[in-house]
Amino acid sequence: MGFTDGFKITFKTMFEDKVTTRYPHEKRPKPERFHGRHVLNRYEDGMEKCIGCELCAGVCPAKCIYVRGRDNPEDAPVSPGERYGFVYEINYLRCIHCDLCVEACPTEAITESKMFEFSFTNRRDAIYTKAELVVDDDGRPRELPWEDWRPGDDTDTSGWMRATSPAGSPLYEDRPLWSGELGYGVREPEGGQPLEEIERQERVAAALHAPSGHGHDAGHGHDDPHDDGPGH
Repeated sequence: MGFTDGFKITFKTMFEDKVTTRYPHEKRPKPERFHGRHVLNRYEDGMEKCIGCELCAGVCPAKCIYVRGRDNPEDAPVSPGERYGFVYEINYLRCIHCDLCVEACPTEAITESKMFEFSFTNRRDAIYTKAELVVDDDGRPRELPWEDWRPGDDTDTSGWMRATSPAGSPLYEDRPLWSGELGYGVREPEGGQPLEEIERQERVAAALHAPSGHGHDAGHGHDDPHDDGPGH
C-alpha cells in the first residue's frame, strides 16, 4: 500500500453517515436484556423477596456477593419464608454483571436494572449494602448521588427471566411464571420464538436423527422383539 492509499480510506469515510454518538449528552437505547446495577425486590405487599439462602453468593464467579440469613421475627416477619437476608452486600469493584445471581435466585429477589453509569470516589462507596439495594416503599430503586439513572432504567429488569418460551413449548408463550413486584405488579412477558420457528427447528432435528436406511433390508430383515437370540 502506497503513502496515499491510506488517506483514501480516511477521505471515503468523511462522507459516510456518522455512527458515533455525543456521549454522555446522547445515549444509545439499551438492549432489553441489558445487565446493570442490581436491585433487591419486594412483593406487592411490601415484604422482601430475599430469604437469605445465599445461593447468589455461592454461584457468583467473582465472589463479590456477601449474604447472611437470619430467622424471621415472629411478631414482624421481613419475608414470607422462615428466614430473610439480614446482611446483603455487593462489591462492584469485583462484579462482572454476568447475571448468574439472578438465575440462581429461587424467589426472584435479585434482578439487574439497566443503570450502569456510576463512579466512586472511594472504595467504600463501591460496596453496596442492603439498605442501598432494597427498593424503597414505592418499589423504585434507590438512586445514589454517584449514579446516573435515566428514564426506563428500572422498568425492564432481567428481561431473559420473562422469556416464557425462548426455545420450548409454545403452549407457555405469554404466560407469566413469576410473581409481582412492589410498584410494578406482574411485569409483562418477553415474547419467545413463534410457533412456526419452533416447528421448523423440530423438523430439522428430526431429519438429522432419522436413520439413513442403508443396510437394514439387505439380508438382515427386521429385528424381532420376541427373539432372545440363539437357542431361544
